[in-house]
Order: sequence, then C-alpha cells, then structure tokens
Amino acid sequence: MEKEADVVIIGGGVAALQLARYLHPQFHVVIMTKSKIRNSNSYKAQGGIAAVVSETDRLDLHVQDTLVAGRYHQSTEEVGGLVREGSEVVKELIKSGLPVDRNETGEVALGLEGAHSRRRIVHCGGDATGRYLIEFLLDRLPPNVEIVENELVFELLLTNDRSRCIGVAAKSVDGSVHRYFGRHIVLATGGAGALYPYTSNHPRMIGDGVAMAYRAGAAVADMEFVQFHPTLLYVDGETKGLISEAVRGAGAILLDSKGRRIMEGVHPQKDLAPRHIVAYEIYKRRAEQQDVFLDISGISHFEEKFPSISQLCREQGVDLKEGKIPVVPGSHFLMGGIVIDSFGRTSVNGLYAIGETASSGVHGANRLASNSLLEGLVFGKRTAEFINHESHVSSIRSVLYDYPLKVKEDEMPNLDSEQLKWNMIENVGVIRDEAGLNRQLNWLPVQLLESLMEQSLERLSIEQIQTIFMFINSFIMTKSALIRKESRGAHIRSDFPNEDLFWKDRRIIHEQTKITWRRESYESHQTGIHA
Repeated sequence: MEKEADVVIIGGGVAALQLARYLHPQFHVVIMTKSKIRNSNSYKAQGGIAAVVSETDRLDLHVQDTLVAGRYHQSTEEVGGLVREGSEVVKELIKSGLPVDRNETGEVALGLEGAHSRRRIVHCGGDATGRYLIEFLLDRLPPNVEIVENELVFELLLTNDRSRCIGVAAKSVDGSVHRYFGRHIVLATGGAGALYPYTSNHPRMIGDGVAMAYRAGAAVADMEFVQFHPTLLYVDGETKGLISEAVRGAGAILLDSKGRRIMEGVHPQKDLAPRHIVAYEIYKRRAEQQDVFLDISGISHFEEKFPSISQLCREQGVDLKEGKIPVVPGSHFLMGGIVIDSFGRTSVNGLYAIGETASSGVHGANRLASNSLLEGLVFGKRTAEFINHESHVSSIRSVLYDYPLKVKEDEMPNLDSEQLKWNMIENVGVIRDEAGLNRQLNWLPVQLLESLMEQSLERLSIEQIQTIFMFINSFIMTKSALIRKESRGAHIRSDFPNEDLFWKDRRIIHEQTKITWRRESYESHQTGIHA
C-alpha cells in the first residue's frame, strides 16, 4: 500500500499533536504511531508544565534555572525562546480551556519541583497532567488529520541522490509493509528509556526516531546525556512506575533504611536538588546495600493530591499508611537526539524532529523538571508555523526514491535485547567509567551494525527491527560517553569526576561512520575515532 500526504508525523505525544493542531487546515496530515495514540510517554506524564504564568515569577529566572540544571551545555538563545514562547503557549492553553488545577481562590495552582527557584509548575488532575493535556489536544485535532495506529515506521525513504527525505516505510502487526509519502516528514517518536531495565518510559520507547535518522545520514548529538529520574517505585526487584518530583515538591523527603536523610548537607535545595544529583545520592546509598524511601508522612491528604500515584502504590501492595514509598533511580529522559535548528529541521532536507527525539539545544546536560511537555508544545507550534509558510515540491509520489537492498534472511543476527538492557545499566548507567564503557563497546557487534546501515529491514519482524534500533542507540550512547572525559549534568564519570572547561559547549556529533565535535558556533573537529 502507498499513500501520500502533505505532512507525515511519526509519534503521538504532545509534540506531534501540537504540531498537527497548528498545521494549515488544507494540509492532509497523517499521524503514525506504533501502538495506540494514548500509549505515549506524554500521556503517562505525572509532572506538569513548567511555565511563567504568575506575576510573582520572571522569564529570566526560568531561563537561569534551566541553564543551571543543564550545566550551561545549552544554546542560551534557544533556552530564552523556549521560556518566552512557552509562557505564551501555556497561557493560551489555559485560556482555551485546558482544565488546570486551581486553588481555593480560583487562581492557577502552581507547584514546585527540583531546581526551580519559583512555583511555576502547572498541573491538571493532580498527577495526571499528561493525560489531560493529550485528551485536550486530541479533542481539538482538525478533520484534516488522519491517525494511523499499530504501524511501526522502520525506514526513512530518500530520493535517489539521497538529498531529501520524502516518506517512510512502516510495518503493521500482520507483517505487511506500507509506504507513506509526504512533503514534510516529522519525527516525534520520544526518547529511549527502554534501553535500560529500570525506566519510567513505556517499554517500547527505544529511540526509533534517532536510529532511523542516523541510518538516513542525519546528525545525532549529545546521546551521552541520559537523565535518570531519582524516584521510580521499586517493588520485588522491579520498577513499577514513576513517583513524580511533585511529591518532593509537596514535602516528601528521601530516607535510607536507617532513617537518615540522604540529601542533608549535599545541596542547598536538599530533596529538590537537580535530578542528577539526587539520583547519584540514591545510587550511592543503594551501593552500600541501603534501601531508599520517600517519606510522605508530612504530606496531608496525600491520596487526594496524588490520585494516580496512590492507585499505583495500592496496585503494587505498598501501604501508604506506613508513610514510605520504596524508590530507585531509572532512565527517564534523553537530552540528546537528532540535531535540529530552531524550526525542527534536521541535516536531511525534508526531515524534521521535535520533542524528546530531538537535540534542540534547550536541555543541555540535564533537563529541568517539567520542561519536557513545554518543549513539545513550543516546538510543535513553531515547526507547524514554519511548515505552513514553507514552499513545497510540486509532487512527491513521482520522485524516484532510494530504497536499500534487502537483508538476506541468513544475515539477521541473533541479538539479545534483554541482555543489552542489563549491560547498559551496568556499563552506561548512572555512573560510568572507562573500563565499563569499553566493556560495553567490546560486547556490541559494531561491525555487524555497520553492515546493516545500508540494508533494508523490511523482511525482519517488528521485534527484530526494534532490537537493531536498540543496539544502534546503545553504540552511539556508549561511544559518546567514552569520548566525553568529564562529569557534566546527567553524564557522571567516576574516573573524571569534575566538569572540564575543554568540554563546555562541545557537542559530540554522530553521522553514520564519522564522529565530530562542535561548539554552538557549529565549528567542527574530527575526533579521529570512527564508528
């Protein structure tokens, strides 16, 4: 089957829906998702939207908080745009009827989260902001938007001269392959949290968009920066879901098995320190065979304020009356991804990326809490406005496209995705060092991955395709983490424990077989290390 549209969007989270909402109503827009439209990370988001909507807050304070959390590894200009435009976007949503939480006087109730200097977190339904926001956006999708569910996009289709992306190939659950052609192809596929066994992400969030863009020749950056959320519910040796940072914002404190406050004396903001600092402290206590708990005994009416978290705890047998929730860190957010400009354009013509799958320059080495939904809203709208005014090629279906050679059935490797996850947490997890990173690289079948770069994945099963994507992303993350010989934000090297001025502003860029580094000015240096 072949289909043509003006804009093809891969992914169904907040960035994708915001983009579709603002695109010109005369465009035929197709949104594609590999599962159901309500299975995105955005839909599961417990935290809120960080935005300056109060007269007691200031844009410059939000900018500064974002830069500090990201350890100044951002584009200051992009951070300013995110905060400024984000304030207006959120105000517009509230004005349009987004059911935000309000206090007893009817004003928007603003929460406090880690590394924020002001209360600026807008919530809906207590701890169900993502669900309310996605439903709000779905209700307002115009009739020109078509939603295709349960199809895994696995290949970006390029023109014969590989100068432009003109479509995608997708595989449905019955194994059939469909091709969708579009004047603008947008990746909004989310992050790669499921490369680790402990994660807050949906179990199928393995970085599809990043791997596809990398295979198509797009630049990928900052993949060493993976944020580990400090507090995932931990029961019977498994993580069961996220315990929002808003719980600590409401007064919960972190204790070890001996009842000691683990953040006491570590950071001025204590339990509301930046996420990488809190995750590191929990990691160290657990390395000492100490369990870690969120003490919620000081929060009145906890179950009313956090209904989704309360239900999650009850389902997992955690008695909230005891006032303690067992937690561990888990992979949560990918700060790196596909390199884009201010309008979501990648280094491949016709291909865009927005949301968590993109490296937009706003998060740096560690994302500030609740800036993720904000990013999706801002870049979704901004990219739509750019596409609305962009000139179009006259025809897409008539353009010859380059489709890689098919994989021979006997060439498909037997790759173990579960072992990959455990190796990732062991070697490329919260704390890294040269020995562990080299151990991971030596385990990865690098030559095999290179041989698959120019081959089609069409004959493979959905599970095999996703496993290959996992291995590609593992390689990029591991190689970047090995090259960056410093600790900055969420990238913590025990053998290089301090920030190094040499690496400030330097972004490690992967483009298929070459690796370079660039500063904000886009100067480029070959590292001499090839994939």
